[in-house]
Amino acid sequence: MQGKAGAAEVMVSIEALTKRFGPFTAVDHIGFDVRRGEVLGFLGPNGAGKSTTMKMVTGFLTPSSGTASICGHDVVNDTLNAQRSLGYLPEGAPAYGDMTPLGFLRFIARIRRLFGRDAERAIEEAVAATELEAVLEQPIDTLSKGFRRRVGLAQAILHNPPVLIMDEPTDGLDPNQKFEVRKLIARMAPEKAIIISTHILEEVDAICSRALIIDRGEIVADGTPAALTARSRYHNAVSLTVPSAIAGEVREALEGVQGAAKREEAQRGDDTTFTLFPRDEVGQQGMESDTTLIDAVAALARARNWPVRALHGEPGRLDEVFRHLTRADTEPVEAGGLKGSASGRSAA
Repeated sequence: MQGKAGAAEVMVSIEALTKRFGPFTAVDHIGFDVRRGEVLGFLGPNGAGKSTTMKMVTGFLTPSSGTASICGHDVVNDTLNAQRSLGYLPEGAPAYGDMTPLGFLRFIARIRRLFGRDAERAIEEAVAATELEAVLEQPIDTLSKGFRRRVGLAQAILHNPPVLIMDEPTDGLDPNQKFEVRKLIARMAPEKAIIISTHILEEVDAICSRALIIDRGEIVADGTPAALTARSRYHNAVSLTVPSAIAGEVREALEGVQGAAKREEAQRGDDTTFTLFPRDEVGQQGMESDTTLIDAVAALARARNWPVRALHGEPGRLDEVFRHLTRADTEPVEAGGLKGSASGRSAA
């Protein structure tokens, strides 16, 4: 399947996908494409419909309506061919506990129609990529959560599929293991379409080229991590941390900073942090020259000889954007490409 001229190949295509459980609508007419080379972070609060969507896309749950296809194969009408093009790491990474990782991967290889030297080569590459060498002969039931997760990841990539769909791929891993898994995903990304469901927002910044947020069964945001982060009210804000002993002097002086629309402050221990918000998106209007808001604050701090603990510009906060888009008791972020969900539907 080929997209518009010059665009990367569409590997996953979802149109008006819907799933109802009795009177409840878990997923409501969502649609998006994922192209070769994209790593899509699929985000949403608990109950938003993420796992239901992933189960429909992988062919493990039949949609109420709408379509999903993997490499041009409809997951309902051409399920086996769709699943042959797919590697899937489900939540919990289920496996046969009495098997060893090596035995389990040999079993998966046979299911994937890999035999002989082809199977052994695929297993060797998957084991090396997930660093399972030390536990290959140990029963899976005796492994730590992190190692069990890596066994699940190894089976997902064993047959080198063009599409990977992974539910919380770094769940249970220590920081070093997370780093290695993220490096592995980055290495695979150019030749695959990858969808990652995660609750770890730092993972979106670390490895995703695109983020999609779902809430109550509907897509409420779709864009690059940088574009979504830029919708945060902290985008281009400036944070200044000083000793609390001079907080009154600093507070009074900051009142006169041009270009600042609003100020917040917070005390932690012996320090106070002041956050200044720019008047507009780029933080330039209201200034007498080309000086930015952070330049103005830095110049003021130097002129007053304040003992500055920290001074930095804020790129924005994805967690704040996420909360605004997915909490029913707050107003959604208003911006091009983002919308708040007005639906009152329940999600499974």
